[in-house]
Amino acid sequence: MSNHPAPSRRTVVKGSLLGAAALLLGPGTGAARAADGSTALRLPAPTGPHPVGLRTFVLTDSGRADPWEPGIVRQVKISVLYPARTVDGFPRAPQLTPDEADYFAVLAPRVHPGLPEVGAGVDWGAVLTHGHVDAPPLPGRRPVLLYTPGGGDSRTLGTALAEDFASHGRIVVLVDHPGDASQVELPGGTRTTVLRGEPDPATFRTMIDTRVADLRLVLDRLPGLPLAPVMDPRRIGVYGHSAGGTAAVHALAGDDRIAAGVNLEGYLDLDPELVAGLDKPLLMFRTDGFESAARLERSWAGVPARRVLLTDANHWIFGDYAHLVPQLQAAGLVTAGARAALVGAGNPAVATARVRHGVRAFFDRRLPVAGHRRAPQ
Repeated sequence: MSNHPAPSRRTVVKGSLLGAAALLLGPGTGAARAADGSTALRLPAPTGPHPVGLRTFVLTDSGRADPWEPGIVRQVKISVLYPARTVDGFPRAPQLTPDEADYFAVLAPRVHPGLPEVGAGVDWGAVLTHGHVDAPPLPGRRPVLLYTPGGGDSRTLGTALAEDFASHGRIVVLVDHPGDASQVELPGGTRTTVLRGEPDPATFRTMIDTRVADLRLVLDRLPGLPLAPVMDPRRIGVYGHSAGGTAAVHALAGDDRIAAGVNLEGYLDLDPELVAGLDKPLLMFRTDGFESAARLERSWAGVPARRVLLTDANHWIFGDYAHLVPQLQAAGLVTAGARAALVGAGNPAVATARVRHGVRAFFDRRLPVAGHRRAPQ
């Protein structure tokens, strides 16, 4: 395969998106904004004792057709975060690659109305994670958590929570679902989301079935990753947000390799019989601001799980929007109403601390880090 492929349909779509945005903004707007500087956004530091390493992989499932783009096989992109032995000399990774940041600047206000339009002065590509690229892992076999994001979101919008878990001794695998996620940069080009608004029942079914199959692919491939020596295949958990929460519970119910799971405000009415018979530990969070709370509560009825309610919060508090949106509001780029609709009007630090501590304590009981077996040095 050539290192310099011809421009793909995705590249043409990107050019059209960015060109249309430039026309809407008018001549000179982007240059003026760049000259004035852009809004600096930061993610919170993890709270654990270990620095965090990060490696990224693309997995190809040659036996499965991609459901969103006919004619290609399924590819899944993952980021693996882990406690590092040292991070000296290993750079921090950006949350988005330059290409992903270009796409996200255009797509963000379409996926989540209320976020700044392209050209508003936000440099999405400048947001740094606390994951250090290719840092050597801390020795020892450790529990593994799989994360599947909300519908339309990329895996990187679950960075802060995952980094916190990794800093406390776990390995976290952030899973992207191309065609569903807003944007994913793959070897053949960047793919953008096919979703347009709330998915209809058939689309939602495809989303969940595809995500569950993606999670199984990741589990199948974990033993072949370079980080396999520090992963304990006997201690695997899963957590997810929104559509990812739905997929996480379905994967938990249907895959014996997964021992425990967390659902962050995902519906459970797709396969009621599957989740009603669940006999594994499950923790479920919801917010008091979620506009579809009635459907959520109905779908959760009878499901054996512990439930936690976050007050003064809204649906996207479970990802990195919890940290980014208040900063955007402080910069005058997001209204108070948009903030409330996305993450709630309350203190995001309080809500995210409850999520961090609650999920970590849950997995500490079911998949403990302490007492792990040492890996060969």
